[in-house]
Amino acid sequence: MIISASTDYRAAAQRRLPPFLFHYIDGGAYAEYTLKRNVDDLASIALRQRVLRNMSELSLETQLFGETLAMPVALAPVGLTGMYARRGEVQAAKAAADKGIPFTLSTVSVCPIEEVAPAISRPMWFQLYVLKDRGFMKNALERAKAAGVTTLVFTVDMPTPGARYRDAHSGMSGANAAMRRMLQAFTHPAWALDVGLLGKPHDLGNISAYRGHPTGLADYIGWLGANFDPSISWKDLEWIREFWDGPMVIKGILDPDDARDAIRFGADGIVVSNHGGRQLDGVLSSARALPAIADAVKGDLKILADSGIRSGLDVVRMIALGADTVMLGRAFIYALAAAGGAGVSNLLSLIEKEMRVAMVLTGAKSIAEISAESLVREL
Repeated sequence: MIISASTDYRAAAQRRLPPFLFHYIDGGAYAEYTLKRNVDDLASIALRQRVLRNMSELSLETQLFGETLAMPVALAPVGLTGMYARRGEVQAAKAAADKGIPFTLSTVSVCPIEEVAPAISRPMWFQLYVLKDRGFMKNALERAKAAGVTTLVFTVDMPTPGARYRDAHSGMSGANAAMRRMLQAFTHPAWALDVGLLGKPHDLGNISAYRGHPTGLADYIGWLGANFDPSISWKDLEWIREFWDGPMVIKGILDPDDARDAIRFGADGIVVSNHGGRQLDGVLSSARALPAIADAVKGDLKILADSGIRSGLDVVRMIALGADTVMLGRAFIYALAAAGGAGVSNLLSLIEKEMRVAMVLTGAKSIAEISAESLVREL
């Protein structure tokens, strides 16, 4: 097992959460090979240690889409974050803002845009899917603009949902799912009080705002399944590019040709991502896909990366492989589930400390100095 702060938080989250929620965030698609590769491939990349480099001055700051980030990290969009801690999106967003990094609100968040945006001290990002219901997409974009969202993250690797077998076993979906979830909540009283009782409403806030009535967990899988659109293509995003005048990031890129298409489309950035191993099992890990994509498009747009990042060392590895910034998903959810916003804040502090150690001992005084030279060349 790879030991990191997120490993400890994962264990604490497993103890606190009802199984249907833990396995929903912890699991992947099919046999979960890509889920495992994301972590193992990244951890196997060796850093090149350098010494006696006068590292007395060190900066983790970076610029991204006109924003100053305290370190090259953003919190990724994670659906149902508000089920992992009381009003979880607000807690996580506050922790990110306090640390000087962006928080990305998911389309399928519990807390709606209008609840999260006013609660934090810096503008947030918003993630949107390409869905059949274009009216919902337009409504979400208009509300995001009105709330001061700066950056739109467009997830394109879910034209159809991946098969996540853990969800059927855990009670998130399948026969008698509602009853199984209720029984699990009774056996996890700390969560049941903090989130189950005091964290209401438990609906999908952004979707409920559009539909005019609550869209609860029972409707979650069905609504999404009915709205995924396997017919989508780049032309389906053109009206959004015309409507959205801020930075637009395409999330779910694993191939250099798709990265080039994103440039032609006019994207400001991409996220090299396999959706945390939750979509197509058997694809490359993000760490293995990233270098070829960086070779193809570095400098033409901003490159973000997610999937498998569990530590500050992993952040440095991803930057060295070609990313400008990374996005944390599971790592921050484990911390949120275990200890709320304080857990997220502590995790980010640990990641910052780990990055500083890695930068001192690889001789990189700034984020710009982290490069392929920071890694041991493969033998």
